[in-house]
Amino acid sequence: MTDYITELDVPKLETLLGYTFNDKLHLLTAMTHRSYLNEHREAEQDHNERLEFLGDAVLELVVTDFLFKKYPEKPEGELTAVRAALVNTVSLSESAQQLGVNDFLLMSKGEAKDTGRARQYILANTFEAIIGALYLDQGYETAADFIAQQLFAKTELIVEKRLWQDPKSRFQELAQDNVSVTPTYETLSQEGPDHDRVFTVGVFLGKELVAEGQGRAKQEAEQKAAEAAIAAKGWL
Repeated sequence: MTDYITELDVPKLETLLGYTFNDKLHLLTAMTHRSYLNEHREAEQDHNERLEFLGDAVLELVVTDFLFKKYPEKPEGELTAVRAALVNTVSLSESAQQLGVNDFLLMSKGEAKDTGRARQYILANTFEAIIGALYLDQGYETAADFIAQQLFAKTELIVEKRLWQDPKSRFQELAQDNVSVTPTYETLSQEGPDHDRVFTVGVFLGKELVAEGQGRAKQEAEQKAAEAAIAAKGWL
């Protein structure tokens, strides 16, 4: 094993993940963001995008098989929506954070400073890369076991709370169930130049402004407003 492996505390990360890798380079590669190689030309490992590609395919198959067997009565469309909620960027990045993966990411100093949405994507992609690394290193069953441990417990909450629906659809259904009113959306303001515009949208129940949301597109702002409205009404 060469010295570059020491850039990553492999034993500690293996303990957190619960797996010991036969080839440590698989794990090192999974943790390496493309930006890291721009600042470390001496690094012998590749970045993690190929492993992410592989892990994404394994993840989809494992989750699809699980949902197909768990919910034999659900139609294809609903199963697809539940799967999307289980493996979206927010869900995967949360699982990666809970594992402590964030402390082991290898990336450039510039990328390391960004802790917002960009970090979410990096964490989600790294989670998929870890799956790809486990698949390469130890096979399908080990990768499937990891996915089951990290994600399957979320499924019942997603189904029970209908979190597989987008926020607008969910809020409309909840509003009709609770107050028999269909929500409406109104653009309250828009700021910034055309190429960098931010919209503020309000969601109303009748004349009541329930919540507001912001986004770079009206649709994004509406979804955020609906999400905030669900929380504001306590309809979680």
